[in-house]
Amino acid sequence: MALMPKRVKYRKSQRRRIKGNATRGHKVSLGDFGVQATQGGYVKATTIEACRIAAMQYIRGDGKLFIRIFPHKPMTARPLETRMGKGKGEPAHWVAVIKPGTVLFEVAGLPREAAREVLARISYKLPLRVRMIGRRPGE
Repeated sequence: MALMPKRVKYRKSQRRRIKGNATRGHKVSLGDFGVQATQGGYVKATTIEACRIAAMQYIRGDGKLFIRIFPHKPMTARPLETRMGKGKGEPAHWVAVIKPGTVLFEVAGLPREAAREVLARISYKLPLRVRMIGRRPGE
């Protein structure tokens, strides 16, 4: 099942603009290698789940996957073929707000080439441009 918050203060939220670079969550801290966003945007909860499944199929029991993002923001949608007006639509799905520089996923306990393969599988699923980074500079 896709990720979503247990409860929220407000059912619907405004989209807002994604400004600036990530100042928190922009370094690899839990694993050895990670996927870092090079552009901002929204990632759906279903996309995060698809990335998790693709990575775990490759990892099996060898390493560990860390998901560093969580979908806190509800996105609304109007029903198809509905006329204009009549207010804001109902929440359709949940998204994680991603700023450039945010580390999305990390892997631990894998050699470099295996980690590269896992992170490549994850990057194919994502709607953002990403790059692979290591824990230490130059990795």
